[in-house]
Amino acid sequence: MGLHLVDLYRSPNIGIFLRANDSAVLVPKGIAGSKSERVSADLGVPPCHASVGGTRLLGPLVAMNNRGVLVSRMVEDYELDEIAAGTGLKVSRLESNFTAVGNLVAANDNGAIVSPLLERHAVEQIETALGTPSVTMDVAGYAQVGAMIVATNRGAAVSPAAREQEAQEIAKVLKVEVSASSVNGGIPYPASGVVANSENAIAGYLTTGPELVFLTRALNV
Repeated sequence: MGLHLVDLYRSPNIGIFLRANDSAVLVPKGIAGSKSERVSADLGVPPCHASVGGTRLLGPLVAMNNRGVLVSRMVEDYELDEIAAGTGLKVSRLESNFTAVGNLVAANDNGAIVSPLLERHAVEQIETALGTPSVTMDVAGYAQVGAMIVATNRGAAVSPAAREQEAQEIAKVLKVEVSASSVNGGIPYPASGVVANSENAIAGYLTTGPELVFLTRALNV
């Protein structure tokens, strides 16, 4: 277990390019082999080389837990098949007018926090695909809850902008302890720079020592 610092494409915003659960990490197609191996080793799970709509921006376009994967409607059929093969999970195309599903959902195996932007039928699809109940809410006035929360089955990190009552509600839904932390030297959107599963986590290379302490405690790694 642990939390390691990495960069991708010379960027500290690693959450834009990756998405992980307890059995796999989605990494962009074409990523350097050494970088893919490093991410895989740090997270302790095999890589699944993937794309969504031909892009490498997997973080904003994918939501997943250990039960299922939801992908932006931009995804091609062959990309769905590749993600399914690499994760061993059922992969669903989210039927919504909004494409950035990863920015609109934060989930573990216990529950899901979903954006108030999402349509009712999309929320129902999320609950079915991930096998969890959900609560619709914003965080600190932001509807992009997936950017504000990094959640695993052991803990969750929430934006320091979140109110205490919101953190308590998130903890109730996800059934884990929730702590606040920024990333990459003060960025208040933890999911932009942190990728985690229940055993390990990685953060962007600009993450400071105090932030590492907060994130380690929040994610219990």
